[in-house]
Amino acid sequence: VQDAASGRDPGSTGDEGSRRRWKEEICRILGEIQAPLSPLLLRLCHWLFPKLLTRLFLGVQVHRGQLQMVLRAASTPEVPLVFLCSHPSQVDGLLLSFVLLSQGIGVPRVMVGARTSPRLRSLLQRLGGIFLPSGMAQAWSDRDEGLPGAVLDAYIQEVLRSRQPLVLFLEEPPALLRLADPARHWLLRVLRALRDGAVPDVLIVPVGIAYDVAP
Repeated sequence: VQDAASGRDPGSTGDEGSRRRWKEEICRILGEIQAPLSPLLLRLCHWLFPKLLTRLFLGVQVHRGQLQMVLRAASTPEVPLVFLCSHPSQVDGLLLSFVLLSQGIGVPRVMVGARTSPRLRSLLQRLGGIFLPSGMAQAWSDRDEGLPGAVLDAYIQEVLRSRQPLVLFLEEPPALLRLADPARHWLLRVLRALRDGAVPDVLIVPVGIAYDVAP
């Protein structure tokens, strides 16, 4: 992050005012990515979500044998879980978060698409949602991502080091069966964390989500 900041302002003398400006900019970018979890909101949603599920669906099926494999994988020391998921509906993130939390795996950090209102974005961040910084949510490109990319790299490294489950959706409804541009950004961060030795390994969990009738 320091290298990216100095690269953007090569003439900076490193004075107190310059450092303060960069710190404010970095905190602003980090605030676009995530927010502290709200235990009160999490408890409220954990209580409300089963009631919502019973209104939306006749039932929700989870493969018990595969779930046991995930629980065993979650106990692997110093190795984080990264869930790579299909994405047929906008409720997938809430559904998967509820399943993981109810099974004791913990509150995951869930990638959320850019097309959300500011109020909904703030709410989802308090529930574990993570977003690309502004300017990176557009179409994928190989250009230098500068300070936002460096902050995102550092953030994903810290998430993986702390062994928080990470949920990445590979698609964007309704364009299924095609790797979405936001997913490329997040996957690149996971690969860089492995390459740079931030974590010794990552356990990849493929997740298929399907509905008889998508909500």
